[in-house]
Amino acid sequence: MPLAPEDPVTRLSGVGPALATRLERLGVRRVEDLAFLLPVRYEDRTRVVPIGGVRPGGRAVIEGEVLLAEVVRRRRPTLVVAFGDATGMLTLRFFHFTARQQQALARGVRLRCFGEVRAGQRGLEMVHPEYQHLGADAQAGTDDGVALTPIYPGTEGLPQARIRQLVTRALAALGGAPPELLPPGTLAGRGLPALDEALQLLHRPPPDADLAALESGHHPARRRIALEELLAHQLAMRALRHRARRRSAWPLAGGTLVERFLAGLPFALTGAQRRVIAEVRADLSEPVPMMRLVQGDVGSGKTVVAAAAALQAVAAGAQAAIMAPTELLGEQHHANFRAWLEPLGVGVCWLSGSQPAAARREALARVASGEAGVVVGTHALFQEGVEFARLALAIIDEQHRFGVHQRLALTDKGSADGRRPHQLVMTATPIPRTLAMATYADLDTSVIDELPPGRGRVRTVAMPESRRAEVVARIREACAAGRQAYWVCPLVEESDQLQAQAAEDTATVLAEALPELAVGLVHGRLRPAEKERVMRAFKAGEIQLLVATTVIEVGVDVPRASLMVIENAERMGLAQLHQLRGRIGRGEDDASCLLLYRPPLSEAATARLAAMRDTRDGFEIARIDLELRGPGEVLGIRQTGLLALRAADLARDQALLPLVRELADLLLQRHPDRVAALTRRWIGEGARYGQV
Repeated sequence: MPLAPEDPVTRLSGVGPALATRLERLGVRRVEDLAFLLPVRYEDRTRVVPIGGVRPGGRAVIEGEVLLAEVVRRRRPTLVVAFGDATGMLTLRFFHFTARQQQALARGVRLRCFGEVRAGQRGLEMVHPEYQHLGADAQAGTDDGVALTPIYPGTEGLPQARIRQLVTRALAALGGAPPELLPPGTLAGRGLPALDEALQLLHRPPPDADLAALESGHHPARRRIALEELLAHQLAMRALRHRARRRSAWPLAGGTLVERFLAGLPFALTGAQRRVIAEVRADLSEPVPMMRLVQGDVGSGKTVVAAAAALQAVAAGAQAAIMAPTELLGEQHHANFRAWLEPLGVGVCWLSGSQPAAARREALARVASGEAGVVVGTHALFQEGVEFARLALAIIDEQHRFGVHQRLALTDKGSADGRRPHQLVMTATPIPRTLAMATYADLDTSVIDELPPGRGRVRTVAMPESRRAEVVARIREACAAGRQAYWVCPLVEESDQLQAQAAEDTATVLAEALPELAVGLVHGRLRPAEKERVMRAFKAGEIQLLVATTVIEVGVDVPRASLMVIENAERMGLAQLHQLRGRIGRGEDDASCLLLYRPPLSEAATARLAAMRDTRDGFEIARIDLELRGPGEVLGIRQTGLLALRAADLARDQALLPLVRELADLLLQRHPDRVAALTRRWIGEGARYGQV
């Protein structure tokens, strides 16, 4: 029976509620979702191998006859089947079986089996092979020279054979494939097949298909599906941007606060900072909501840009909110903003979840009355009970650390009279240009691509943990010369699962090894007041060596800190290592970052440590990180729900992006009726993340 692409998967015969629940774990809710459930690899089951020719460790298709089947009752019942052909025999072993299955595997029954061959106690065996009964004509419905066998993403309770059956059934119900949504002639001369041809090849590739290209994702059929998915995301983000441009915002202009602030700074702005501040100020003066992403490497001076933006809102009689992902970073922003803005007569307020009740009540009152023109805080900013007098600008720092609904909840606080707040989102994790174009098409992008002058050089060295004694000696030498050091550990307490040194144990050991130094400890489980006390002491030079977890990744600025040791560096991501290294070399002195690792190193870990040694350029680091980890990890999409790609891979498919933008222009101008169908196919209704 023909089905519509958007029909629920339960419309397929044999799919009840229980099976639908399992399919939903694979992202399959509609009939056409099965068509786009693409194989992760393929197996060649087109050639039958004589049993006498199979070898342990390989996977093979064999045909033969059941010679004996019996249930062996030891620790648990096991169905053991002696199976042979004219060339030899082996054992089929089933630990999970039914009485019906046992009856069906009677002596004399002919089977075709596929599985991994391994050495057993009594010769070769296959454990839980896939098998089919052979009729008199030896045809059991296997591909038998017709096609390679696809292996799909799996989930518990859903065997591969069942998934293949459902995909085949869905394609048949859709008439061979879901409808083609790209306009006729769009792909002419591009080397990419039509949708139906691509899907048929991906789900049933012929034996002579380029298996390497299929599995790596470089086959034209796979690229055709990736193109459509990237196009759908591009169209969705452009639609969000278009909707945002139709909304209203308070135009924020007038006053001399920004000029007075910039003139009073004790340092000169870089050209990049001046350029980005001008771009932000121009946006804020418009009656439509600003949607701007500011990227800047560690130490490039994004906080000054945020302060200038906040002052422009205050000068217009409105409020600005700055949301940070951690209390440590938020507290530093609060300290900076107070030092900069209060001399200008601007009230700055701090709001966090850990505040004492009395301090929180006072802060809420200042926010509600408008006395606090600038409000700095964490997630507490968008919680119930927080009322702004007139929130016109929301600044989100390290935006990829916040969930979709958290960002929206903050901007919702400023929605009034049909207007939405301006949005400025900032990240110190540089995003490769290709990734930014695909992911943030709904945002204007500014890049602070210049570091302030007078910074020291940072030398990065990777060394095995067996050289720990040398590292301790380096710390003693650096601190004796009046400098300070960090020792970063990935865990607070020892873990059996992760063989990583715990921060608390490390602090104890280092304090014993370096009794002449004041050793401090900071981690995420400390009370905020204690954490702030330790950080203040470190910044003041009262602590020479700070042992810390990765809570110091962002926000901490101690110019005299010129040495950092990162424990178990092989376990950390490249972006995180780069962020941590950004805490040193912020003064005039040269600095050193020592990456301690536990050998042997994996290939990926070796590549990460090599990248850290070879470059300090955050954008180059981000490009390598994208290649190593993929866009999901780089962008933090587990939190944002953003760009959860099914068929495409931005690192692999970035060459498609110019065509994606070209097709997006074409569809919006000439085929707007196809846009909604494309975005619905790939994204559904989950595109609210980009609203302003």
